Amino acid sequence: MKRPRMDKDVRSLSEFRAKVASYISQVRETHRPLVITNRGNGAAVLLDVSDYEALLEELELIRDVRDAEKQVDAGAAVGHEAALRVLHARLRK
Repeated sequence: MKRPRMDKDVRSLSEFRAKVASYISQVRETHRPLVITNRGNGAAVLLDVSDYEALLEELELIRDVRDAEKQVDAGAAVGHEAALRVLHARLRK
């Protein structure tokens, strides 16, 4: 997903309502989010579905890494050899 361009990717809610189909096409083609404002303040962001899914996957990966770092810091990590033994045992079942 690309970053929004403030000169092209910010629209008021009233403008968005009037041209919703064209803005959806724009987001799909450019893969840049569209920022929708209401009374001059950011109100919503329109994303392409594939970009949204990629963003969620990346967020899940980051959370997994943070959880793993916490486990390592807490001393709950498993060494490489021990992990291999566990995996081999599971594969044999």
